[in-house]
Order: sequence, then structure tokens, then C-alpha cells
Amino acid sequence: SITKERTEVVLQGTASLDPNDPAAVWEEYDFKCKPGDLKRRPCFISPYHYRLDWLMWFAAFQTYEQNEWIIHLAGKLLAQEEEALSLMATNPFTGRAPP
Repeated sequence: SITKERTEVVLQGTASLDPNDPAAVWEEYDFKCKPGDLKRRPCFISPYHYRLDWLMWFAAFQTYEQNEWIIHLAGKLLAQEEEALSLMATNPFTGRAPP
């Protein structure tokens, strides 16, 4: 066994002008194979892994200072960079202004 608890890193964005506003709606970026929505069928690609999804699992065991790449990924998602968005299963801001 690996762990008894599963801690996850979740990336979200909001279209709200004030992200601290309690009424701000936060929308989650879904990953291609990282566990998330419990109603979604699990991804099965054995013996391979989607590297970003795999790294996100390990990032949950550490701080963002130990995984500076997460800050860079978040910046690319905020800028709506196609290369970064292609690694995600969904972009909640498709066709809208960036978060």
C-alpha cells in the first residue's frame, strides 16, 4: 500500500474580478487521468502514465516550494496557453475571458 489518505492538488480559476469575494465561482480544471470526478470512469492506460497527472499525485505530498513547476503551470493556464491547456481534459474557460 502507498497511503491510507489521498491528498490532491486541485487547480481552479474564477472569472470574478475579486477572487476573495465569497460569491466568486471557482471552476476546476480537469486532468486527463488524475482522479477527480467520482462519477467519471477511471483512466486505464497501463503500463504508461500521463506525466502531468502522475506529478500532481506526488506534488500533493509536498509544498509548492518543492514543486515550483506548479506555479509555472498555473501561470500558463491563466494565460490560456494552448500547450498547457492541451495537457488538461477540460478548460472551464473555453470561449470566455481567461480566469
